[in-house]
Amino acid sequence: MISMFQKGCFRLRERIGAVLLSPARRWWWTLQGSEIGPGTVLPQIHMTWPHQVRLGARCIVERGVLFKFDGIWSPGPSIIIGNGCFVGAGCEFNIRKRLEIDSDCAIASGCKFIDHDHGITGLRIDESPGREVPIKLGRHVWLGFNVIVLKGVEIGDGAVVGAGAVVVKCVPPGEIWAGVPAVKIGVRPVGGAA
Repeated sequence: MISMFQKGCFRLRERIGAVLLSPARRWWWTLQGSEIGPGTVLPQIHMTWPHQVRLGARCIVERGVLFKFDGIWSPGPSIIIGNGCFVGAGCEFNIRKRLEIDSDCAIASGCKFIDHDHGITGLRIDESPGREVPIKLGRHVWLGFNVIVLKGVEIGDGAVVGAGAVVVKCVPPGEIWAGVPAVKIGVRPVGGAA
């Protein structure tokens, strides 16, 4: 009896609370320049430059996600997430150039996207110019827990990346990759990339 009550309280707090507060949060972020599609649920998140963020319709974003445009003010958006995507708790989007995620992607908790690096020169590391190259994910991509996607990576439609992987190369459509650095370990069954 007590466990059912506890489960009920959890559902009420996490799901209904997020849904009830979501319109106020959507209004707040939209007021600051974000584009947020209808039906997208927003819990407590963080944005450095809200006008750099575009979230599609019917997305589920969990608590503690950081949308960080890592630069001075410039026109946006540069962080673009399509319709029907899931973004797990604690994900970080650390972008200077551009990140595009197509529709219906599942991004597990703790994933990180970084489209830039520091150069290695005789200067101090924070003064060394680095490269900035956009990141792109196709439709129906699934990233496991704590995946890191680095600059210049494109992940094709229907691809899967295993938990804890560090993706430094482009992943073709429908392939399964894992490891550090990530390598191909398999292919999704036919129809998996639909």
